Amino acid sequence: MTTSPDVPRWRKSSYSANGGDCVEVATNLPGIVPVRDSKTPGGPVLEFGAAAFAAFLDGVRAG
Repeated sequence: MTTSPDVPRWRKSSYSANGGDCVEVATNLPGIVPVRDSKTPGGPVLEFGAAAFAAFLDGVRAG
Protein backbone atom coordinates (compact mmCIF):
# COMPACT_ATOMS: atom_id res chain seq x y z
CA MET A 1 0.00 0.00 0.00
CA THR A 2 1.37 3.41 -0.91
CA THR A 3 0.39 6.69 0.66
CA SER A 4 0.11 9.95 -1.23
CA PRO A 5 2.82 12.36 -0.11
CA ASP A 6 0.20 15.04 0.67
CA VAL A 7 -1.77 12.81 3.09
CA PRO A 8 -0.78 13.28 6.75
CA ARG A 9 0.74 10.24 8.46
CA TRP A 10 -0.44 10.73 12.03
CA ARG A 11 1.57 9.65 15.05
CA LYS A 12 1.40 10.00 18.80
CA SER A 13 4.29 10.63 21.12
CA SER A 14 6.04 7.54 22.42
CA TYR A 15 5.39 9.06 25.87
CA SER A 16 1.61 8.90 25.40
CA ALA A 17 -0.32 6.71 27.78
CA ASN A 18 -3.17 4.52 26.55
CA GLY A 19 -5.78 6.80 28.15
CA GLY A 20 -6.78 8.26 24.79
CA ASP A 21 -6.03 11.90 25.69
CA CYS A 22 -3.38 12.39 23.07
CA VAL A 23 -2.29 14.94 20.55
CA GLU A 24 -1.24 13.57 17.18
CA VAL A 25 1.12 15.24 14.73
CA ALA A 26 2.03 14.56 11.14
CA THR A 27 5.62 15.41 10.21
CA ASN A 28 5.62 14.12 6.65
CA LEU A 29 4.27 17.27 4.96
CA PRO A 30 6.85 19.78 3.73
CA GLY A 31 6.66 23.13 5.48
CA ILE A 32 3.71 22.40 7.80
CA VAL A 33 2.96 20.35 10.89
CA PRO A 34 -0.71 19.44 11.31
CA VAL A 35 -1.88 18.71 14.86
CA ARG A 36 -5.13 17.04 15.95
CA ASP A 37 -6.87 15.49 18.95
CA SER A 38 -6.67 11.69 18.80
CA LYS A 39 -10.17 11.36 20.29
CA THR A 40 -11.70 13.13 17.28
CA PRO A 41 -9.60 12.16 14.25
CA GLY A 42 -12.23 13.56 11.89
CA GLY A 43 -12.40 16.83 13.79
CA PRO A 44 -10.49 20.06 13.31
CA VAL A 45 -6.79 20.13 12.51
CA LEU A 46 -4.45 22.95 13.43
CA GLU A 47 -1.62 23.60 10.99
CA PHE A 48 1.62 25.20 12.09
CA GLY A 49 4.58 26.24 10.02
CA ALA A 50 7.44 23.78 10.41
CA ALA A 51 9.79 26.46 11.78
CA ALA A 52 7.19 27.67 14.31
CA PHE A 53 6.54 24.10 15.47
CA ALA A 54 10.28 23.45 15.82
CA ALA A 55 10.60 26.62 17.94
CA PHE A 56 7.69 25.41 20.10
CA LEU A 57 9.41 22.06 20.66
CA ASP A 58 12.68 23.80 21.52
CA GLY A 59 10.82 25.86 24.12
CA VAL A 60 9.19 22.77 25.61
CA ARG A 61 12.54 21.01 25.85
CA ALA A 62 14.11 24.06 27.48
CA GLY A 63 11.37 24.13 30.10
